Amino acid sequence: MTPLLTFRAGAAGMFLAVALGAFGAHALRGRIGEDLLAIFETGVRYQAYHALALLALAAWAAQFESAAAGRAAWLFSAGIVVFSGSLYALALTGIRKFGAVTPIGGLMFLAGWFTLLTAGWKR
Repeated sequence: MTPLLTFRAGAAGMFLAVALGAFGAHALRGRIGEDLLAIFETGVRYQAYHALALLALAAWAAQFESAAAGRAAWLFSAGIVVFSGSLYALALTGIRKFGAVTPIGGLMFLAGWFTLLTAGWKR
C-alpha cells in the first residue's frame, strides 16, 4: 500500500471510528443490551487504534521506503474490516456466529504488528 493510500485508509478509518462511536453512544444505548454495546465499543476502539497506526505508518513510509510498511498497512486495514466489522455485525444483529470470525481479524492485527517488529529489527 502506498503512503498516500495508507494515509487515506487511516483518515477514513478514524472518521468512521468517531462516527460509529457517536452512533453507539447515542443511537444504540438503551436499544441493545449492555453486553452487545460493549462488543460494539470494542470494535470501535480497535478500529481507532489501527486507523491511528495507519496514519503513523503513512508518515513512516513517506520518510523511509519500506515494503514492510505496505504489508502492515494491508494487514491493519483487513483486520479493521474483519475484526471490527464482525463485532459490529454481532452487536447489531445479536447473531453470535459473527464472533467466530473476529479472531481472524485479530490475527491480521498481530501479523501487521509482527511485520513491523521484524522490519524494525532489520533496519
